[in-house]
Amino acid sequence: MSRLNELLGLSHGDIPVLLAPMAGITDKPFRALCRQFGADFAYTEMVSAKGFHYGSAATKRLAEFSESDFPCGIQLFGSSPEILAETAAMLEEEMQGRLSLIDINMGCPARKITSNCEGSSLMLNIPLASRIIRAVSDAVKLPVTVKFRKGWDDEHINAVEFAMAAEDSGASAVTVHGRTRQQMYRGQADWDIIAKVRTAVGIPVIGNGDVFSGEAAKKLLDRTGCDGIMIARGAEGYPFIFNEVKAALKGENYTPPSEKERMETALLHLKMHREQKGDAHRFEVRKHIAWYASGIRGASDLRQRANLCGSYDELEALLNDFIAKTDG
Repeated sequence: MSRLNELLGLSHGDIPVLLAPMAGITDKPFRALCRQFGADFAYTEMVSAKGFHYGSAATKRLAEFSESDFPCGIQLFGSSPEILAETAAMLEEEMQGRLSLIDINMGCPARKITSNCEGSSLMLNIPLASRIIRAVSDAVKLPVTVKFRKGWDDEHINAVEFAMAAEDSGASAVTVHGRTRQQMYRGQADWDIIAKVRTAVGIPVIGNGDVFSGEAAKKLLDRTGCDGIMIARGAEGYPFIFNEVKAALKGENYTPPSEKERMETALLHLKMHREQKGDAHRFEVRKHIAWYASGIRGASDLRQRANLCGSYDELEALLNDFIAKTDG
């Protein structure tokens, strides 16, 4: 059993394949679907430590779990060591042993996050990042992990230094996204930086970036020697990728879903979303429907019509009609 598998609370010894934390995407229904299709581990969306600290109901909803979620991790973001530590301790107590770990986001590139000295901007302030990691590690018994990027920009590529500081500050594992903040999600992910981090630290390293197929996951593993593989955008509209990646890592054949199977899963996603989140959140699922339909004939028309739907019933009827016309 690898150290990472033990940390994640997994009972198997295979390379773990994880669903990345993604704001506005990795909610309860999407996490449940990805687990159904092979994800070993999943994280919440980014949770604002400050929002949780001040009792924001919307923030607290992001930290809610369903029984199908476990093992699972909560990802926090913020810039105050004290507030992050307090929030982590509160969550640990509330979850009563069901939570596997606390992850700290130090990689989000969004301007509204970085302008507050949160997310990837912390890579420009290693002393503060280290204080945050140490404060959270000292406040909880749970493992604390950190997700970050290659660096801020091409002039500030410091993932190796950052990872070493995280380890020294108490992090039990790190996840490295092979892009700089300046790149956002453009260009190609640098897997070599993940390999360098893996060589530099003694804690497990999870590789992230450009895993859109089982073949890509195998190449990432072979090039970096990483302890786990994290999938983000590759799962959008394609939760099947987790089983595809697992098959590739084992050298097994994988038969991808048909177009009809993809859209039937979109319908299942819609129904799960309705059941778990209710009418007030009906518009959130439309982006998922568009992702499921990507590359299928009629997808553009489906997206346009979905955007005009004002209820779950209308969306469900639209999907059923689309499925009836889709090749199996």
